[in-house]
Amino acid sequence: MQGPGRSPLFASVRGWSRKDLGGDAFAGLTLAAIAIPEQMATARLGDLSPQAGFLAFMAGTVAFALLGASRHISVGADSTITPIFAAGLVILAASGSPHYQALAALLALMVGATVTVAGLLRLGWVADLLSVPVTAGFLAGISIHIVASQLPELLGLPSGSGDVFHRLAAVYDGLSDINPYSAAIGAAVFAAVALCERISARIPGPLIALAAATLVVVAFGLPTRGVATLGTLPTAAPGLHLPEVTFEDMRTLVPLTLLVTIVIMVQTAATARSFSGNGASDPDDVNRDFIGVGAGSLLSGFIGAFPVNSSPPRTAISVETGGRSQLAGLLAAAIVLVLVLFGTEPLKNVPHAALAGILFFVATRILRWQTFMATLRQAPTEFLLIFATALAIVALPIEIGVAIGIGLSLLHGVWTITQARAIELEHVPGTSIWWPPDSKPAGERIAGVLVVAFQAPLSFVNANRFRQDFQAMVERRAGNLKHVVFEASSIIDIDYTAAQTLREVIAYCRDAGMTFSIARLESIRAQKALSRFGIAAMLGPDGIYRSVDDAVRTLTHGQRVVAMPSSADGKE
Repeated sequence: MQGPGRSPLFASVRGWSRKDLGGDAFAGLTLAAIAIPEQMATARLGDLSPQAGFLAFMAGTVAFALLGASRHISVGADSTITPIFAAGLVILAASGSPHYQALAALLALMVGATVTVAGLLRLGWVADLLSVPVTAGFLAGISIHIVASQLPELLGLPSGSGDVFHRLAAVYDGLSDINPYSAAIGAAVFAAVALCERISARIPGPLIALAAATLVVVAFGLPTRGVATLGTLPTAAPGLHLPEVTFEDMRTLVPLTLLVTIVIMVQTAATARSFSGNGASDPDDVNRDFIGVGAGSLLSGFIGAFPVNSSPPRTAISVETGGRSQLAGLLAAAIVLVLVLFGTEPLKNVPHAALAGILFFVATRILRWQTFMATLRQAPTEFLLIFATALAIVALPIEIGVAIGIGLSLLHGVWTITQARAIELEHVPGTSIWWPPDSKPAGERIAGVLVVAFQAPLSFVNANRFRQDFQAMVERRAGNLKHVVFEASSIIDIDYTAAQTLREVIAYCRDAGMTFSIARLESIRAQKALSRFGIAAMLGPDGIYRSVDDAVRTLTHGQRVVAMPSSADGKE
């Protein structure tokens, strides 16, 4: 995974020099100011204590700095995966109970181990299995979950339970009991954070808004007016230990582990590529980032927290404030550690509504409005993927919704490949180029020769369509057809089903008295498969060519007769 002489440790700070200190210091201070309220809010989103959020941030940051590759990725509690695992854990244990907390730590260990192994096995390609529309729909569904879960906190109502619809119905039933002070605090915090974000990412809007809301609560004695606050927080000094769970707990968490793992891999790969400097991170670096994020969840589990993930917003803040390496994150983690050990007393007056206001802002930020509009305008069919994925995540148990979203993405990819059709290529006059029809200048056919291309990789999902199209073309030219040339530049590999289909097509052509040749099979993997399945031997040394023009010249002995252009009537 690394080149000769390169250490796998602290790759994220390689090349650092003292001139980078200023940028890292400012970025670290800003990151801490953003992370402190955000990690508290995200932990509450998962029905866990604020300290658990702080521990998750420290674990994720330290582990990633040690083992990750990206200079900028920020790892910690994340609002994308927290609703997913919270929805899964609450089915197994009472929210906030010791068993619930132990399951969260166990899930962190299992997720961390799975993501780390994925990195070691170079499974970065798995992150590409979710299409952009499905990812946008997934984030939209998560956003609605965040809003539904935090709306009671923002309005000063009792925390709801159940699915999104039950929570919203409970809010509707309790409209007469809204606490105006809580609602005002939540709305003001949301507005303040949004305003600071609009002015500059360098402004720690969440911290400023949270501090102001806390001062207002203390100054006006709002707890006596029904405004809920965090209250006294117990000490949470980091310490390594295994959660008290059973093997049955581990078995039960396997499906949730896989779902959370896929989401983490997708988000980590997207974040790494977005902030790599050139828009495309090296595959080895992405796999190493998986190891770093996975190690973060492992460490988080060992200190009693919950799974962590890379954060695009915090990563953007690190970049925009001049961060040069993971030292910025380590400084932020050190500040959080000091807060955990010595400074939790001021947090007891933090209002729940203020944390809800911050999460409301997070929910709006993860919505991909530009993707929604562009997809609706340019690919209306794929917009249905956004809607279906969001609806599944909102209407069904969230872990089932996520699984459906992943399934829709895979089905869409497979469906796209199955729609590929075989087409006849035409010779471009005066050149050695063979091109699809309807081009300018008009193409021409060579008498007695059929050149066919398949516009997708050939595999079991489209092998039957390939055979049907191929045979239909041959039948349309029956009577004067002598040679069939398969232009195979799109074939990157050949599986067993495709190989058997290709053998059937070759036999069909030969039974009809025609030769069959393959041209431009450029993929090394496909060439090896051709030999492995005996197709190369079946064709013989004279049946494989490096170009279509070479094949046609050889087969016609250089005496090619130009037939009527196919664009005229579709016949010779």
